[in-house]
Amino acid sequence: MEIVNKKAYFNYFIESEYEAGIVLKGSEIKAIRQGKCAINEAYIRIKNNEAFIINSFIDVYNEASIFNHEARRERKLLLHKKEIKKLYNYASIDGYTLIPLKMYLKNGYVKLSIGVGKGKKLYDKRESIKERDLKRNNY
Repeated sequence: MEIVNKKAYFNYFIESEYEAGIVLKGSEIKAIRQGKCAINEAYIRIKNNEAFIINSFIDVYNEASIFNHEARRERKLLLHKKEIKKLYNYASIDGYTLIPLKMYLKNGYVKLSIGVGKGKKLYDKRESIKERDLKRNNY
């Protein structure tokens, strides 16, 4: 089970990646195991020396009844202090953004791959499309 943010590699130059855990509720982990989640529109924000993923979508788990969760709530990310400081320094530079790249299961825990990306211009995106088409035609 792996949820990938396909648009991240198209819209950004990814310079470095970090792996983080996510603080989840029980109904959220069950919904993720069913594949009912999306990180396409999500982003990472650092507040009070803590990292949060904002606007990620995890669908409600029908069997959870009254103990269900909100579909689009802020979820805390589990990172070391040094990693959070590095990410904060990157995010404070103009043009850089913290983007979720993938969400996956690792030893029973949900992990999130975070990318430090610099936005592409329109001509860079055209170049990416051209390279992708050339690869497709050569194989």
